[in-house]
Amino acid sequence: MKNKLPYFCLPFLLYFGGTNISNAQVDSTIYKSIIKTLDTAKPKFAPDKRTKLLELVKIDIKNNQYTIQTTENGVIPFLNKELQNYNANIQYRLLPDSSVVDKKQGVIILSVANLRTKPGHAEEMATQILLGTQVDILQRERGELRVRTPEGYIAWIPTASVAQMNDAELQRWKVSPKLIYTNEFGKSYSKADDKSLRVSDLVYGNILSLISSDEKYFHVKYPDGRTAYISKSEMTTFENWLSTRQLTAENLLESAKSMLGLPYLWGGTSVKGVDCSGLTKTAFYMNGYVIPRDASQQVLVGDKIEIIGSDGNFDATLALKNLKPADLLFFAGSKNSNPNARITHVAMYIGNGEFIHSAGRVRINSMLKDAENYDDFQTRTVVSARRYIGSSDRQIQLIKENKSYKK
Repeated sequence: MKNKLPYFCLPFLLYFGGTNISNAQVDSTIYKSIIKTLDTAKPKFAPDKRTKLLELVKIDIKNNQYTIQTTENGVIPFLNKELQNYNANIQYRLLPDSSVVDKKQGVIILSVANLRTKPGHAEEMATQILLGTQVDILQRERGELRVRTPEGYIAWIPTASVAQMNDAELQRWKVSPKLIYTNEFGKSYSKADDKSLRVSDLVYGNILSLISSDEKYFHVKYPDGRTAYISKSEMTTFENWLSTRQLTAENLLESAKSMLGLPYLWGGTSVKGVDCSGLTKTAFYMNGYVIPRDASQQVLVGDKIEIIGSDGNFDATLALKNLKPADLLFFAGSKNSNPNARITHVAMYIGNGEFIHSAGRVRINSMLKDAENYDDFQTRTVVSARRYIGSSDRQIQLIKENKSYKK
């Protein structure tokens, strides 16, 4: 499962985005009105806090001072109008803010970097991101950066995981020739010799800049300026890799099956470990596409497939008739097949009633009760299915068209 918990506004000592907030009396009329106005604005301007922020980050009722933080410039005029009659000092902070100065972009420097819901290594992991991937930097706090990933996911990452760049530095990185690592696992070396010291580990999808090459090795550059050598048999040019990507059911399933046996990892999106939506996201990435991060986001994308019978329950006969290989199956957290139930799990359909998913480990199960690999709980909670292949949904985006990967 990979699905975030809903936003709650707590009445006492609050914590939003790593900012401590002073004690507030819950009977404040102005405070309650601000909260109500924000709740009214969120469905239009920031319906999903994983991709768009609208937060009350400072509450000082005694001095009647409040700070509202957002990534959405369009919400500020709306709030100004709605709150103009309240006698309060309301400040607005638009992200990216002044804490990042002129370095509003960054490129990941670790093979797999962990992003968390709040600043700090002990906080819940939200997602992961691969070496060479560009992120937008929104905010800096306590040695951590709040960043936006290529699929729009917003979370916190240590500064040591990112090469922060201004516009000129980012442009130099973007125009440099790129290589992509295509083995599952490996490492780079300090010399053109596999017995030399390791510079870093590598995983499938890592992107580096090409300096030069010889018969056996690529000489590469990391986003933070480190250099290393990598066997030519383990990499290819990024342009060549993109040109060979084809979004077919066969290719998607081959990519998903290449991760069989990987451990389930909450927030995982790499060959080191994946959660359920990390598996589907990574399979699409391997085939040249960026899709939404979480299961509850993925279920809103693509073309709907009928798998629910007239009684409102999952219908295996209908599913077998309508599903095609590489369609995505979505599951709810309860055993009731309610189409409006909260989505907590996603799998990729293989065919003949079987699907591949990450549950404990990446494995294959069946929705057919007489199959040896039948998974009763998961099957009884299927509530929706979506087809991405052939869909015109703009949230199924070619990597080469995503701003984080374009030159």
